[in-house]
Amino acid sequence: MSDPYETTEAHLERLLGRALNSFDLPDRLVERLGTALAHSSSLYTTHHSPEAGIWRETHRHTYLLTDGGSASLWELAYRLEGDRTVRHEVFASKAETCLAVTRLFGEAPAGASPDPVLVPGEDEPENGVALLSALYAAPAPVRRHREYAVEDSADHARRVLRRAENVDRPGERVAALLRSAYAHQITQAFGTRQCLADGRGAGFSLYEHAFVLLDGTEVSLWEVEHTATPDGRHMCEVYESEAAARGAMELRARVR
Repeated sequence: MSDPYETTEAHLERLLGRALNSFDLPDRLVERLGTALAHSSSLYTTHHSPEAGIWRETHRHTYLLTDGGSASLWELAYRLEGDRTVRHEVFASKAETCLAVTRLFGEAPAGASPDPVLVPGEDEPENGVALLSALYAAPAPVRRHREYAVEDSADHARRVLRRAENVDRPGERVAALLRSAYAHQITQAFGTRQCLADGRGAGFSLYEHAFVLLDGTEVSLWEVEHTATPDGRHMCEVYESEAAARGAMELRARVR
């Protein structure tokens, strides 16, 4: 956490002093930053992969300069697999930071590689048995790499829970945990699929809303969106696990 009483000069000196690559910054940028009057720091993204021992965060540091302009430095803080040491690098742009992520972790930033989406090959609705086959054929749940966006995540969690209509939706215990969420990621785990349920056309989708809490804990909500309702209206159901969500889809898709 930043020290609210730290001077801008001290903040910049500390930032550049711990960065492994501060010598790569353009000389002209460093000279301008030397005139900074004030600064503001914010967490931009955070990524957790506990099973691989990988952790990283991107911070944006913005400085108000004496000429009335502003300049930003992008800081990448990270731990590599099997190493507990936190390393820091700084960059003059977000694009350079993304390139560094690719260099260090061999992967693109958030949003570049979405999970596979299952989409029917034909426009005609499938029968319930076909949808059930797709559900059973889905790969076993695995821990996914996370690239969280730091947004108003606690409010997002509240809205997801509020629109859930199933009686077995997560209760107050989960709602209380998610009040401390500060970042989240939304992933489509099962793409929109049309089938016949009870002789009517119905669509099914499954989304994972993954949250990271202030203590570093990761919590997911699994949202099923479908139209397998008596009047064909759109309905949302929310579950604490992927297995429970897929089970609900399976139940809704059965031909009775």
